[in-house]
Amino acid sequence: MADLASLPNNLPPPTDDGACDHLLGLELPEVELPSTRDGMRSLRDVPTRRLVLYVYPRTGGPDITLPSDWDLIPGARGCTPQSCAFRDHHAELADLEATVWGLSAQPIGEQKDFAERMHIPFPLLNDTTLVLAENPLRLPTFLGGEVTLYKRVTLVVENGLITRVFYPVFPPDRNADDVIEYLRLGV
Repeated sequence: MADLASLPNNLPPPTDDGACDHLLGLELPEVELPSTRDGMRSLRDVPTRRLVLYVYPRTGGPDITLPSDWDLIPGARGCTPQSCAFRDHHAELADLEATVWGLSAQPIGEQKDFAERMHIPFPLLNDTTLVLAENPLRLPTFLGGEVTLYKRVTLVVENGLITRVFYPVFPPDRNADDVIEYLRLGV
């Protein structure tokens, strides 16, 4: 099994295909999704004024077989380093009045195993039905093996409105730092 906690040097970077150009300024929909913590979570029920919602394809694990061409799909690899970076910066993001949630179409059982194994201190939301790939958000997807997964995108939401979109996200292990820089400096 590959070392999923680090990124190979030769990963192909994703390109900006315009699939998230419509998101800035949109209101998050009133959608409830299964969570790795506390059952269901509403995207609109955030305990702070800011939500950082990072959307990722899927994490790997000891009992998970990723498609053989996973590292060749631009933007696919890096979910574990991205999640761990948000974990490691969780307190700093909380100090910036930001709640962090992850979101994936990966099965909830795999998400729960990952969250426990990697000590993720925030909820991972589950959207196996791809509700957010439909209106109004129309989050971009790709085919990973025979499964439709979300492309990696991070949304900063303030008082229910998307104020910043990070897309494409590359390298994914730097995403938490980029979000912190934006929250501190507005860039």
